[in-house]
Amino acid sequence: MPSLFDPLTLRGVTARNRIWTSPMCQYSVLDESGVPGTWHLIHLGSFATGGSGIVFTEATAVDPEGRISPRDTGIWTDEQRDAWKPITAFIESQGAVPGIQLGHAGRKASSWPAWGFDGRTGSVPETEGGWRTVAPSPIAFDGLDVPDELDAAGIDTVVDDFRSAARRSTEAGFRVIELHAAHGYLLHQFLSPISNRRTDEYGGSLENRARLLLRVIAAVREEAPDAPLFVRFSASDWTEGGWDEDQTATVATWAQEAGADFFDISSGGIQAGIRIPLSPGYQVPFAHHVRSTSDVDVSAVGLITSPQQAAEIVESGQADAVMLARELLRDPHFPLRAAHELGVEIGYWPPQYLRARWR
Repeated sequence: MPSLFDPLTLRGVTARNRIWTSPMCQYSVLDESGVPGTWHLIHLGSFATGGSGIVFTEATAVDPEGRISPRDTGIWTDEQRDAWKPITAFIESQGAVPGIQLGHAGRKASSWPAWGFDGRTGSVPETEGGWRTVAPSPIAFDGLDVPDELDAAGIDTVVDDFRSAARRSTEAGFRVIELHAAHGYLLHQFLSPISNRRTDEYGGSLENRARLLLRVIAAVREEAPDAPLFVRFSASDWTEGGWDEDQTATVATWAQEAGADFFDISSGGIQAGIRIPLSPGYQVPFAHHVRSTSDVDVSAVGLITSPQQAAEIVESGQADAVMLARELLRDPHFPLRAAHELGVEIGYWPPQYLRARWR
């Protein structure tokens, strides 16, 4: 089995190790333009200097109505594309691979940011900068407005938006693209029977519910033929009658056949109020199930907080890599520390920091 610090190559793009920065919402585009700024450069750049193999952006919207909140980043305009260029250039200059997560929030869009609005929750009113949301079916997420059901033309527009976003992503310097089909956002909403009650070719059977995702994968692959393509799945809705790990494994196989290369396995997000039994590495068994059932490459995420735990996940064959989020917020240099604690010699300490290297 590979080790945590072995490189991994996909379509000619090599990550220097298997500790990767997971997408993390920041709600920091304060002018609500979707254009990333200095915060995003410093935030993402710190993970590159800290030794991550791949650094993923937050969920970046493929159109204005796809933002989770008005303060999310986007890549539906050339201005946004150009603002990402210095960020990807810095990440790559530090030896990390810049990756972008493309998303559309669907019925969970137009919600108040997690900070900065005195704890306000629910949908942002149109009078305060919000917008009408869309979904596979007119079923509201708890506490949010009822969305409009996407018609055939609307679905075609979603596919085209992902296609255009993929083109701008490669132009911006991103080497890896991830599609966000997890956490209750639009692509997940189509996959899950909880949120998809359609009776047309996009609803009902597993093949129909996966149709939009597979169309998006094909469109992105056509637009970015050389970029490794990841898909983030929620492997379980944690509720009876919802999306589960077996459906995830099946659709991962179809997704690979359609052009996807790697699968980022998380869980949850389709409903509010579900009690998820949290424990260290609680989502790792989902990643292992998908990997072993579908013979695809996967990463694991969720309460991975120590070098020893991360190494065990990879070296035992449960996953091919680990995605870290909150632990990297606490310690952006976790990969450098992990190498020291695991006794691994690495050659990518920033020279400006060498005086602090553990001996």
